[in-house]
Amino acid sequence: MSSTDDPMTLQQLRNLMRGNGVVRLLVKELAVNDTSKNQPYLGGDFQALSILPVGQITAERTEKGRETLKAPMSFWWLLDDGTVEAAPGTQLILYPQYPEVRLSGFLRGTRNAPNALMKSRVAGRIMFLGVAADGRVICRVVASDHPIANEFRSLSNLEPTGVFWKLSLGAQDEIPARQRLLAELRRVHDANWVGSYALRSDGTRVPCRASNCVGYTLEAELGIARNGYAEPDFLGWEVKASQVPSFHAKATSKVLTLMTPEPTGGYYRDAGVEAFVRRFGYPDKRGRPDRLNFGGVFRAESRQQGTGLTLHLSGYDVDRRKMVDANGSLCLLDDSDFVAASWSFTALAKLWNRKHAQAVYVPAERRTSPDLAYRYADRVRLGEGTDFLMLLSAIAQQSVYYDPGIKLEHESTSSPTVKRRSQFRIKSGDLSTLYQSMSEVSLT
Repeated sequence: MSSTDDPMTLQQLRNLMRGNGVVRLLVKELAVNDTSKNQPYLGGDFQALSILPVGQITAERTEKGRETLKAPMSFWWLLDDGTVEAAPGTQLILYPQYPEVRLSGFLRGTRNAPNALMKSRVAGRIMFLGVAADGRVICRVVASDHPIANEFRSLSNLEPTGVFWKLSLGAQDEIPARQRLLAELRRVHDANWVGSYALRSDGTRVPCRASNCVGYTLEAELGIARNGYAEPDFLGWEVKASQVPSFHAKATSKVLTLMTPEPTGGYYRDAGVEAFVRRFGYPDKRGRPDRLNFGGVFRAESRQQGTGLTLHLSGYDVDRRKMVDANGSLCLLDDSDFVAASWSFTALAKLWNRKHAQAVYVPAERRTSPDLAYRYADRVRLGEGTDFLMLLSAIAQQSVYYDPGIKLEHESTSSPTVKRRSQFRIKSGDLSTLYQSMSEVSLT
């Protein structure tokens, strides 16, 4: 389609995107090599996984013997009349050896895709990617001389994210998400003490008395319902609250939980949690009867004395800081290299990138009288720009470590109780190892 055949304006494009459920609009100016044959370039790291929603990541070997990771996308082309057509072959291909990410398969299985534009080796074509609330990615590409392309190039003060620019969807979206987040956190800070509670999915408030209520209460104040979904919390930002003794105290040694993924392989997965604890656990060190525990701090390549297991990165080159095996994993090994538990790179990559692309870390003070309540600090830290390779590097450097709290109660009975808690943690002072940018911001 030529630019003269398509009279659509940028505002009309925004309206059509919104009409299809788009909540975030991203733009990329395509280079000469960004074609269907060469695959459009989406970055020299794995950050695209944190920006675009993808399906299950799998590892594959190419005909040339190279290891790749592939992630399917629910990708749709936006047509002239505002309807959309699926491109079922679309996927992100991650090349660990470079590293880089490319977009592939977006013309297969479609009748009305912009074949001529995406096969053309012309610089300056503009690709608009709308991310819908249901995880679809809706795309429109215009020629370099299209009026929409000229309108876009005339805009200023656009916010970058990876290889993309963020484009507002209209008046209600003009305030950047970062600014809206900080405004909401300031409102929560100004509220002073907030009684501990959580928000159900139906919007009702329920009292909260657990140890992690500091996070639930802040999320509830931001309108976030309690859930276990591996998605960002607020406008694309992961919200992390942590209890501190005082806002004025240096909290560099404060320990934060980053994620709580269950192992995807090894004896833990094959034999079950109970068998795992019976084999690798130990009697409760406080003398509580009829109980086996599996805990302690596990740092990469350092044998944990209590269990005899070592946390090992299989498929990652520590010296080059590169993934060398797409089928690799983070694993717990005994002294004979038996795999007690493992987390595949493919599972961890999806979890990390979707959940932690942008995160805000909020200190909070706690009181227990006259009721359980929290108040949240007027200074927060923002972590921006991460990818899975940065996480692997932080694990290799021992900044991120495994700190489980798994237990088997009533272990001698016919009905023992298993409690699972596999968590990866980091000291507050080491957070900068995970992000391209780490900044402290005053809310007042």
